[in-house]
Amino acid sequence: MSKRYFFCGIGGSGMLPLAMIVKGQGADVSGSDRARDQGRSEDKFAYLESQGFRLFPQDGSGPDGADQALVASAAVEDSVPDVAAALANGAVRLSRAELLSSLFNAAGRSIGVAGTSGKSTTTGMIGWVLADCGQDPTIMNGAVMKNFVAPDALFASARVGAGDIFVSEVDESDGSIAGYTPHIAVINNISLDHKTMDELRALFSGFAARAKHVVLNLDNEETRLLTRQFSEAVTYSVQDNLADFVAKDILPGPTSIEFDVFEAASGNTVRVHLKTPGLHNVSNALAAIATVTRLGVSLEDACASLDRFTGIRRRFDIVGTTPDNITVIDDFGHNPDKIAATLKTLHDFSGRLLIMFQPHGFGPLRKMKSEFVECFVEGLKEGDVLLMPQPVYFGGTVDRSVTSEDLTREIEAAGFYARTFETRADCGEKLLEFAQAGDRIVIMGARDDTLSEFAADILERLQHA
Repeated sequence: MSKRYFFCGIGGSGMLPLAMIVKGQGADVSGSDRARDQGRSEDKFAYLESQGFRLFPQDGSGPDGADQALVASAAVEDSVPDVAAALANGAVRLSRAELLSSLFNAAGRSIGVAGTSGKSTTTGMIGWVLADCGQDPTIMNGAVMKNFVAPDALFASARVGAGDIFVSEVDESDGSIAGYTPHIAVINNISLDHKTMDELRALFSGFAARAKHVVLNLDNEETRLLTRQFSEAVTYSVQDNLADFVAKDILPGPTSIEFDVFEAASGNTVRVHLKTPGLHNVSNALAAIATVTRLGVSLEDACASLDRFTGIRRRFDIVGTTPDNITVIDDFGHNPDKIAATLKTLHDFSGRLLIMFQPHGFGPLRKMKSEFVECFVEGLKEGDVLLMPQPVYFGGTVDRSVTSEDLTREIEAAGFYARTFETRADCGEKLLEFAQAGDRIVIMGARDDTLSEFAADILERLQHA
């Protein structure tokens, strides 16, 4: 494998941790990013340079030889200057998935975390428990893991370990899950997102078939059906007492949740005090426990480590609370399942929701329009407010026939306050205008690092209002 890499789009949520891992394993890594050229996310790129990454404008000046592999998303066209320059040099082009799967498959014990929702949190939980219990794993995540953030690791979406364990999110949206051969395959859930259900069933079934151990969620209809094919799978549930790991006596709180974990094989029960709220996080924790116990971690140690798990950035991430009790929450919710889970968690407790949801693309909006409408109509309560700018769009050719207004029009027709504004700044002004004591302001969306900056700005303006 090459020891020199040039990452086109190095600041992306999938690219950055991969670049950190190969650099941590001794490779020479440089790259470029359109966001850096546009002046976005300056702190991130300054951090990368401080860590020894050489960054270039995305103008073709960075790639410098045939021995330097180009890493670029499959969606990046050959006409992009960096890609054209690298290919002209005779460099090998690798997709993110090709590079990641090669590292993953080469590991002694690889853990692939798959599913429509919950991958980043479950990956973070598994990685943290293994690290906390001394197994020194390498972790590849699509989000910053708070437990690993340090002055020299501000963007801790990856961890390079000396052990033989490699824990990684595995993505089904582009079909790349087919390239992974896991020691342990974890499947949290399967639901409509980027592909048809038939395509998803084939991809997830194949992923599980290539694994030595399979971990399945009995609370999701599609993953439950996989137990017919994988009868030796380790199962978990918050509802089914016949699962191998079951959550009982669940006690939710506004910013945390407690529960007992019953392990069928031993008959033992251990209490977990999780700092991340929501029933979906109970499910994620059970997935983590079921996984790490395949690697020799005891139930007691796994639960004790989860008590110390501090969460994933942008996953129900509480930015802060004002003196008059207005709380700002930054959340990655971008598909119907994730949004529904966040809304349910928030509505377990009192307080109006002021939501700004920025769709992560025109394509997903068009494909899942009815599912988006349904999740908001079912998840909103009387008095809640939903504001939407237009979807993320950084250029290129895309069908923009379905817009945010198509969603808010139908949600408003169902009796809720839902409005579309042309820009995110307009949404922000409206949020500040609406905000009252006791409200929860929720900033939702993906594929845009500046959403966190937006949420922090909202909080600061509220505190100085």
